[in-house]
This record gives sequence, C-alpha cells and structure tokens, in this order.
Amino acid sequence: MLRAPELLLPAGSLAKMHAAFDFGADAVYAGAPRYSLRVRNNEFSRPEVLAQGIEQAHARGKQFFVASNIFAHNSKLKTYLRDMEPVIAMKPDALIMADPGLIMMVRDQWPDMPVHLSVQANAVNWADVKFWHRMGLTRVILSRELSLDEIEEIRQRCPEMELEVFVHGALCIAYSGRCLLSGYFNHRDSNQGTCTNSCRWDYKVMNAGEDASGDLARIPVESISLNYRQALEEANASFSSMGDLERHPLADRPYMIEEAERPGQLMPILEDEHGTYIMNSKDLRAVEHVERLVKIGVDSLKIEGRTKSLYYAARTAQVYRTAIDDAVAGRPFNMDLLGQLQGLANRGYTDGFYQRHHTQEHQNYMAGASELHRSQYVGDVQGVHDGWAEVDVKNRFAVGDQLEVLHPTGNTLVRVEQIQSLDGAPMDAAPGSGHRVRIALDQRFDKALLARML
Repeated sequence: MLRAPELLLPAGSLAKMHAAFDFGADAVYAGAPRYSLRVRNNEFSRPEVLAQGIEQAHARGKQFFVASNIFAHNSKLKTYLRDMEPVIAMKPDALIMADPGLIMMVRDQWPDMPVHLSVQANAVNWADVKFWHRMGLTRVILSRELSLDEIEEIRQRCPEMELEVFVHGALCIAYSGRCLLSGYFNHRDSNQGTCTNSCRWDYKVMNAGEDASGDLARIPVESISLNYRQALEEANASFSSMGDLERHPLADRPYMIEEAERPGQLMPILEDEHGTYIMNSKDLRAVEHVERLVKIGVDSLKIEGRTKSLYYAARTAQVYRTAIDDAVAGRPFNMDLLGQLQGLANRGYTDGFYQRHHTQEHQNYMAGASELHRSQYVGDVQGVHDGWAEVDVKNRFAVGDQLEVLHPTGNTLVRVEQIQSLDGAPMDAAPGSGHRVRIALDQRFDKALLARML
C-alpha cells in the first residue's frame, strides 16, 4: 500500500493554523521573528503567539515547523543565537533554514534540533541532497524548478533523506525565490524577509532603442516609422506559423517598463530564451500531480501562503487532503478538485516545472475542468443559534444564491432563502465585507465557511 505524505500548510495566525488542521493538514509552518522571509501580516512574529501555536499544535497531535530561512548579513549573526534560544525552548518540530552559516551555528549549538533545508537554498540534484544529509539535516525542500522525473531520480538515489516539494501557492519570477526586485525598487530585501512583491506591480511595457549616446531610451509612438510598424505587423503575423522551439522575432528587442506608482522612471528589460524576468508569474497548482508524487515517495507536500486568508487555508487543506487520500486508496484523480481551487484568489494557474511540455489538448482539458466548480468566498459562520447562523460577510451574496458550506465534517450546498440583519430585519442581500447578517443554517455547521457558487 502507498504511504500518505505529510500535508504541510502555512500558518499566518492561530485561527488559520486550526483551520488547516480542521480540514486535513498534518503540519504547519510559521516564521521566526526577525529571521524568516515573511515578516508582514504574521501573527507568529510575536513570541508568545508562536509559543501558543506550537503548544496547541502538539496538543492536537500535529507538527509545527519554524522558518528561519533568511540569508543573514553580519549584523544579524551577532544576535541570532541569542534570539533563537527562546524559540528552541518552545520545542518546534524542526527549523526551516537556508543559510549554511546559520545552519552551522544551529547544528553546533543545538545538535538535536531537526533542520529542514529551505527551498531558498536551491537544492536541484541528488548530490545536493546527499551533502545536506552529511551535514546532519533531516529533510530537504527541493527547488521549485525540478520536474517530476528529476524528483523521482533524487528519491531513488537518496532514500535516507526526507523530501518535501511545493504543490500550491505563489511563484516567484526568480530562481527559487532569490529575487532582487524589491530591494532594487524599495530598498526592502526579499532575502531578508521584507519582500514588497515588486513582480506583481502594474507595469506598462514600452518600445525602446538606442539614443544618440548609445543608451537605451523609449521610442515614442509618434516617432515609430511606417517601416517599423510594418515590421511589427509582419512579425506578429509570422508568429502563428512558427515551430514550438523557435523564438518570436520581437523577443530579442529591448523594451522599457514604467511602474504605475513611479511615472517617468523607465527601466530597461531584455528577454532571453527563458522569458522576461520582471513580470508576474501565475500561481502554482499541482493537485493533478499528487498521485505521481505519492507514488514517487515524496515525504511532504507543501502549500505556500502565510499571508493568505483563513478560507485559503481551509480550502487548500481540504482539496489536497482529498487528493492524497484518493491517491493512497488507488482512486482516480477527481477533476472537480481543480474547480474547487479556482474559487481562490489567483493570478491564473500553472503546474510550474513539474511537466515540461503540455499539449494544446491537455491545456484546454485542464482549463475546462477548472471551470466545473467555480465559487467565491463570501463569509464565515460565527455561530448557529435556533437555526440561524450569524455570518461575518466577506463578499456580497443575495437571497436565491446557492452557497457551498465548507465544514470539516463535509461540504454541502444550500439555497439562501432568507437574510436578516442582526436585529431581525429582512434583507435582500448581504452587502459585503464589514457587515454581519443571519441566514438559516443547520446547527451542525457551526464555524463553517461559505462560498457562493458562480
């Protein structure tokens, strides 16, 4: 029988941690104060909350990992061991680390503390994994740039090491997240935990060319000659007849970009055969590959998103728990799971580097399946009394809408027959975020989450 991998969820708060556990997670991870890559919107940056999280996870028989995965400059080395001592005393199940120097310091100071190698360390081959095993680490989180076949070879060559891979969440336009954009634009270094997600800002792309001094400069629309316009049209017309391995004729041209909040600050960009590195990525969704990852023998499947909503934690935990259980039991992949993830806020989905080349038929099939079960998060049930649920509204819903009730005991669909204000006045619709209303709901769905079917 196949062995079920650990399902590892992000925990940005105690409430999200418990939602992840309620809906199927085996473990969670959160950042250590000052020394992790997600310092904003993180309730666990407060030591007393981190201690509560670890204690409460253990009380539920679950694991809690602490990320300490910055690449530290000299100034942070002076305080690192002192600041980490109380964290170690909280007895987390492992530290997630990337910096070899910090790893050395932890291994010397606390040799019994399990250390997992962060994805930031870019482990991309089996020799990497063997090296870190020799250094005393117990798990390697493999680089996002690996294919399924590469992961399988690493598993076969390194049976002694636990392997973890990402299956869902945001992707960086950088090698395993080691990005300089935020530091360049805002002087906030993503490798020190202060990323401003510069890759997702609103950029306008402009044509560029060499000026009289040989520097790149914007080519104004009015200065583009007829011949240049004609060349653009011909290049675009020829693109449809190109083979899969050929490059677009305009790919080697220089361009400039302007960010919406920085008008007049033009930045040059170039594209090579691998793409343009300053643009936003789609989000990772690899639920369709869970079966293969289970068969390979990966030890942990990881979801990204410590700053995402409680609904995100619940929905992703539930969907990937189902995919894991189906794979272990030998059941075929349920395509409806793709659509359930479509209801989460996303920038479009990709399965990343797991499968190198998709056919057009495969892409169309996956896209079509994603539309089968589309929904929008609309509220949290705060409690159910005498058949009426008090709902903290997140998005608008109305009488007549069909809602999916997400609950650890199972999901169900209900039709909204009535909506009331908290003082009992009838309403046609729940206006949106910031409001609380009441709807008729079964008592067993206390603390459920609600999504409107689209």
